[in-house]
Amino acid sequence: MTRRAIALLLAVGMAAAGCTTAEPAGTDASSGSAPRTGSVAGAEAPAVDPGVLPTVEREPGTLRLAEGLPPPTNRWFSGLVFGDEAQPVFPLPLAVGLTASGFAYGLPEVRADGTLVAGAYAPQVEIDLGEGVTGVVTGYDAATVSVDLVAGDESVRGTLHLTRGSPVVRYTARAAHPVGLSRAFGVDAGAGLPEGTATTDVDGRDHVLTGVAGTDVGAALDEAGTTLELDAGESVAWLVAPDAAEGAETLGDLVEAASDPVEASTVGYATDPDAVTTSVGYATASGGPAVVVRFPHQRDVADDATCGLGTYATVLGTVDVCLGSELSWRSTARDPVVGLDLSGIDGSAREELVDQVAADAERVLDETRPADTYFGGKALARDANLWTLARDLGLDDVAADLRQSLLTDLRLWTDPDGCTERPERCFTWEPTLRTVVGQATSFGSEEGNDHHFHYGYFLYAAGVLAADDAALAEEVAPVVDLLAADVAAAADVPADDGPPIPALRTLDVVMGHSWASGPSPFGDGNNQESASEAVSAWHGLALWADARAAAGLEDRGLTAQARWMLSLEAASARAYWTDFDRSDPAAEGLEADVTSLVWDGKRERATWFSAEQSAALGIVVLPVTGASAYLGDDPERVRDNLAEALGTDDLWAQESAWDVMFGDQLLMYAGLLGPDDAASALEVARELPAERVDDGSTRSWMLAWLHQQAA
Repeated sequence: MTRRAIALLLAVGMAAAGCTTAEPAGTDASSGSAPRTGSVAGAEAPAVDPGVLPTVEREPGTLRLAEGLPPPTNRWFSGLVFGDEAQPVFPLPLAVGLTASGFAYGLPEVRADGTLVAGAYAPQVEIDLGEGVTGVVTGYDAATVSVDLVAGDESVRGTLHLTRGSPVVRYTARAAHPVGLSRAFGVDAGAGLPEGTATTDVDGRDHVLTGVAGTDVGAALDEAGTTLELDAGESVAWLVAPDAAEGAETLGDLVEAASDPVEASTVGYATDPDAVTTSVGYATASGGPAVVVRFPHQRDVADDATCGLGTYATVLGTVDVCLGSELSWRSTARDPVVGLDLSGIDGSAREELVDQVAADAERVLDETRPADTYFGGKALARDANLWTLARDLGLDDVAADLRQSLLTDLRLWTDPDGCTERPERCFTWEPTLRTVVGQATSFGSEEGNDHHFHYGYFLYAAGVLAADDAALAEEVAPVVDLLAADVAAAADVPADDGPPIPALRTLDVVMGHSWASGPSPFGDGNNQESASEAVSAWHGLALWADARAAAGLEDRGLTAQARWMLSLEAASARAYWTDFDRSDPAAEGLEADVTSLVWDGKRERATWFSAEQSAALGIVVLPVTGASAYLGDDPERVRDNLAEALGTDDLWAQESAWDVMFGDQLLMYAGLLGPDDAASALEVARELPAERVDDGSTRSWMLAWLHQQAA
């Protein structure tokens, strides 16, 4: 019997509901485009085989998804596919929702107040197809999504097309039918707009309706301007006018471009020692420029798009309107780091570290590491760091004991047959969601939640331990490579039992950061809290890529890809979580220096797990590693963020101020202020209560990090 034939009955909360995949008459092929999921241009799929793991099938209910597509977990539009009812989604700057008989869109009103920036979905124009329909996702890639609107007889009424980062919504009729509009649109050829367009005023802003590929809106609209008569194959698009556009002529240029629809997107990247460049290409029907926006994290421009054509307020900040076939931008290059630099530490500082490492090693070796994928992975990464300290301090016996303990657990976790023998500390293949699920599960990982957080710790531990051990890298590669492919494959990974493992499952390339929720059952879109753990995931991926390369294993571009993802996520983590522009008009009224929970429809200083103010900063700092220097690019912002988290501007006036949740992480963050503050942090760190040391770290690591910063 093959591993794939093994069905395990594990206590992992598998749902009892039946699972079906929607099979509308109109699949992606009938919508005029090939199936797509968003591979990086020219990337090779990793050579992995999900069949090495035993299968545990989860039944999440009906998926509103065309047959043959991998379920899009961890995407900005996941809420369209999962759950009893489709959730609103935020292509941005617009928000879109499906209705019982069609769809609606609106430009969110962005308001900042206290610790929240909100831009909720509020429909402004509703499109009624005249009968009940269900939305079924029939194709997607890095920046585009196609949704067939399927009637009760399973015929496709039409297709809704959305583009990430575009103020345009497009609809294509698949059969001749009237389209009802909740607002009257009037044709006005004298408004400086292309002939055959129509407009309506919504709260003082023009919404423009234009034909696509020859569709004449003027001829299709009835006299009242509330009904469009569309023939099969005809398309129309809605464009919401931006703020501060340079007159009607500029708006006319945008409308003309909106009539040349975006059909697909492409992703590319380049790396050099100082910067990585990310490119998102927009392929239109006629090859013309697309109407897109440039987000705050994209402002180090590396393209020739025409921008300055207006602005929109979004929860991420003010975005600039552009016309172009590609948006490219640069992010500061970040490199992986194994361990810490102890070369400048000697004398009493070295003696302090030797004693603390010995004490911490004795403690962790006397404990059993947790069995679930989150806390179990954190413990492996924690002890891998402790091992590097013991090794670099010359504690050979301590290092040997730590390494042996780590290898025992790493081999347990990476045994492909592990879940045939035990219910935890092992991985399975879940064929419905096309994902790897660790046992025991935690934080909804069986639904796809937080996989990059969890697996990043395993990648990190494997990368550190196998850095100089080719035999170990080769031994654990079958499972560790699967973990990497699950969250970060650069190209779709073929699988014998169905659709592929999708490319870049968690990374939203346009936004430059990842999404944490698998099904995204929320009215504000998807979300990510611990941006620092996302950065850590790609740091782990980079360390694992280096270890594989050193072992002579086939690279397939992984070393460059990991550095790109690490650099891209670090830039967005600062742009939206820790170092965002407080002077942006969209943030006026915000009284928080950190927004620790970022959604498409809001940003807030809040966490899922604690109301403590220190938690909001700590969760976007941990885990502190050798690559965490990116958090300190603006020392004055570090100081402001700490003052907010601790409730005091005088960071060192009272040691008790640090006796808070994530006190150790905040002390290490304070080390980025410079040598003097790092020395002050050391004084506090020595006496910090043990319960304030995070379970993914040790006092040894905290002291060593601060000694490095103070040296």
